[in-house]
Amino acid sequence: MKRVLMLHGINHNMFGKRDPKQYGTITLNEIDEKMQALGKELGVEVVSFQTNHEGTMCERVHEAYLEGVDAVVINAGAWTHYSYGLRDALGILTVPIVEVHMSNIHAREEFRHHSVFAEIAKGQISGFGLDSYLMGLRAAVGAME
Repeated sequence: MKRVLMLHGINHNMFGKRDPKQYGTITLNEIDEKMQALGKELGVEVVSFQTNHEGTMCERVHEAYLEGVDAVVINAGAWTHYSYGLRDALGILTVPIVEVHMSNIHAREEFRHHSVFAEIAKGQISGFGLDSYLMGLRAAVGAME
């Protein structure tokens, strides 16, 4: 079975509590449950990982390379806008990478408008809350074919 790695970045463990105006009230566990359910429907295994430590996230990307994952969906949170280290780690991968965001990053503060991952991602989906993740998974599966 093909595997998609879902990477959740910094502060995402606080979904459901953090800024409900931007992120709603859904929790990270609920997002993961919805992703796994859709993965079953699409015939892929979804493996989720969250950390608040940039180096740990880079190491998980390295593991993904060695494990041979088939695609990555990533919401790196604030790292999206400045983590060249994580960008370089993702650049090692030869599989589709889909960037997702719960909020519309282009309608927020200026610093959030730029993604350092844009050049290596297959695409970006933002502004649709949980649906950003689900559309991202569908896009990643489609890009694997």
